[in-house]
Amino acid sequence: MIRSTLTTACLAFAALGLTATFAAAQAHTSSKFSGAKVNAGTVTHTVKDGKNVLTLSSDFQVPDTPDPHWQIVDSKGNTFLLQRLGVKSLGGLAKDRINTSITLPAYVKDVAKVQIYCAWAEAVLGEASFSAPMMTMDK
Repeated sequence: MIRSTLTTACLAFAALGLTATFAAAQAHTSSKFSGAKVNAGTVTHTVKDGKNVLTLSSDFQVPDTPDPHWQIVDSKGNTFLLQRLGVKSLGGLAKDRINTSITLPAYVKDVAKVQIYCAWAEAVLGEASFSAPMMTMDK
């Protein structure tokens, strides 16, 4: 009885350790952003709750441009203009917030590059690429 309980406990700890290792292995970090207005920071791809998430590093600087957005480039060269980096506060009572992370929509099948795109000027402000396209697998 004690032996089976100890065996079960050991297997549970091993499974927990493997799960943590697998989750850490799913994080991929891009090269440093490089471009006309964005030259710092990286982006990390992770899977959280079965969703693909991109997160900007803490050293990323939001460009001083009118309308910066997240833009994704897949391995085939398709671009996907996604959400705005800045979120305006209601009524001007609080500081504007920054979307430092984004959940990728299911129609984005892989990510080769992440671009910061100014929708007003229709220009890429900077981009960061992954060493190999990050395959997305929504559950």
